[in-house]
Order: sequence, then structure tokens, then C-alpha cells
Amino acid sequence: MQNRTPRIPEQPTPNPVDADAGLTVELASVVTGARRRALRDGDRQIDTAHLLHSLIESDPEVREAFDGGPQLAKVLGYLVQRSIGYGLRWQGSVEDSGAVPVVGHPAADVVRDPAAEGWSPSAATAMEDALHRAGLRGEPRARGLDLLAALAADGECRAVEVLGRAGVDARWLSGRAVERTAEVSR
Repeated sequence: MQNRTPRIPEQPTPNPVDADAGLTVELASVVTGARRRALRDGDRQIDTAHLLHSLIESDPEVREAFDGGPQLAKVLGYLVQRSIGYGLRWQGSVEDSGAVPVVGHPAADVVRDPAAEGWSPSAATAMEDALHRAGLRGEPRARGLDLLAALAADGECRAVEVLGRAGVDARWLSGRAVERTAEVSR
């Protein structure tokens, strides 16, 4: 008997930074989840909202950085609605908050690298910033909290738009993620 379910061809989205480039296994899993979400939503690129959604779903340290369950539930509500209405205006457009890549980090050229195709400039910059934050602590690999801090620090990205609509102060969240990272790193 043959499977009659039509097979959707998997279109790999290039990964500008992989686990070998300085991500924990958990954060590499977040990137994989964001890639799947982008493909499922019909988006050409992984954007910061895809990364935020995947982070919240898979990283307990990230969930703990939020100010309780109701706040987190509101953020997830907006992220889930993305594929059914909220966020459809983003389809077919490139997310570029104008954030400047971190200079001096080995991954800083990712935004201009042709291999970064499939990533919004803002998402690639957030990944670079997460790597940079880990490096400043002397750690070789970025954590989910590093990426959360980087996402929340970019005031013009889609992830911050989602946070704002859910009533989350992105600057506060970025600072909280930095504090939690310091606590976990001890």
C-alpha cells in the first residue's frame, strides 16, 4: 500500500552559523525549529519572530526570563497567530531592522555572506550578537538566553514587535536575559 499523502519537498534553508560555529546543541535545535517554522509558514527567510517562537518553545531558561505565565502566554498567542493572520503582512518581505552586525566577531560577515541566504538580515545579526555575547563572557558557545537578549535588544525587529504587542518591555527583557545568563554561567 502506498502513502497517498503528498510529499512536500524539503527545502533546506542555509544556516549562517551552526553548532560548530559556536552554538550549544540546544541553540542549534532552536535554529532547526525556526527553519522548520519558516518553511511551514511559507516564508522565504528565517526571521527574528521565528527564532523567538522556537526559543520560547524549546528553552526553559528563556521561558523563565519572562515575567510569569500570563506574559509568556500572550507572547506565544501572537506568535501562533502569525500563520493565521497576524504577521501575514510579513510574508514575501525581507526583515531588515537596520541593526549593524557585530564587528570583530568571526561570524560578523554572515549578513553579507551568500550562504546566509534564507535568513533575514535581522535574524543573522541576532545570531552574530548572541555569539558575541557568549565570547564576552569567555564562553565558546552561545546559549538561548544570549539569543533572547540579542533579539530583544534590536528595537526594530519583528520579534520586538511581537513582544511589544504582547505588552513585554523588550529593553527590560534583554536586560533580564543578560542577568539570567550571568546567573546560569556561574
